[in-house]
Amino acid sequence: MIRPEVLSLPAYHFKAREHTVKLDQNESAYDFDADMRQAVADKLHSELFNRYPDMHAERLRDKLADINGWPAKQLVISGGSNILIQALVIIAGINRTVLTVSPSFSVYALQAQLLGATLNEIPLNTDFSLPLADLKTALRNGEGVFFLANPAATTGNSFSREDILELIAAAGERWLVVIDEAYQDFSGTDFSDLALGAPSVVCLRTFSKALGAAGVRIGYALASAHVAEQLQKALLPFSVSSVQLAVGEVVLEQRALHKARVDEVLRERARVFNALNANPFIDVFPSDTNFLLFRVQDAESFYNGLLEKGVLIRRQDHLPGLTGCLRVSIGRPEENEAFLSAVTDLTATPQVAHD
Repeated sequence: MIRPEVLSLPAYHFKAREHTVKLDQNESAYDFDADMRQAVADKLHSELFNRYPDMHAERLRDKLADINGWPAKQLVISGGSNILIQALVIIAGINRTVLTVSPSFSVYALQAQLLGATLNEIPLNTDFSLPLADLKTALRNGEGVFFLANPAATTGNSFSREDILELIAAAGERWLVVIDEAYQDFSGTDFSDLALGAPSVVCLRTFSKALGAAGVRIGYALASAHVAEQLQKALLPFSVSSVQLAVGEVVLEQRALHKARVDEVLRERARVFNALNANPFIDVFPSDTNFLLFRVQDAESFYNGLLEKGVLIRRQDHLPGLTGCLRVSIGRPEENEAFLSAVTDLTATPQVAHD
């Protein structure tokens, strides 16, 4: 009674671990302050919880459209970017191909497999650059939806506009090209103009990173009028709750605060990068995100050693091309200092540094 595509997949796995410092999920290190919490409470006080919310989150959509300088009818909101990824596979990938690079955000592949689309994951080059020739060949010989996180969701680097334009040209009108810009606040990049200029391009944005609202679950897409209309069909009506809409409005009222926090992340990212780069037992990779990917000799021992010191980061050594790699989110200065102190202790321990 269950589709074989569903039965063949493992459940999405996340195991909570005891920790003092949490740097494993690329969240903002900053929760809502007292003023924001009060603003949320004030908003919720006037909500009618016995009534359905806006059918397509119009209230929040209009505010986002104004901020982004974007036509409101070409902006689609959902309860997180993950849901938009699923909807994009529904409208353009089923019975076709979901194309992406590897490693990348796992939800692209998961939704392709769950919905029975053909999955084509093309490995990044060893320097994490795009395998342009292979991608263009795949695009010219197929149809479906092509997901590209930029900055890259796993490795943290950005891809050039020139390379992305080449891929859009190769895709033609047979593919939806989805540029997932979850980390664009940290890179200073903005590819939304491509979505205005090419009807087949969609840009995804999220409230979960720079806006510090991962627990609220809000994502949105910038697209052509035609694609936005089709994408909305794949989303259930009234699926963004009144609570999400109210909190989202408060978040958008605090853009100066979020900008200041992004600036701190950038300063801390540089500080942590320089410290790791100076350590002879660590290879750290440049990043345009709020995390750093780095390589050690024994990722499992290093990860467990940090966890014993109360510092939780993320193993990435199971992913293709990332042997020995770990990922650390950039936290508050004191959290980053605790991480660096633990790293110093571990690399001074011969069995961990040299195993």
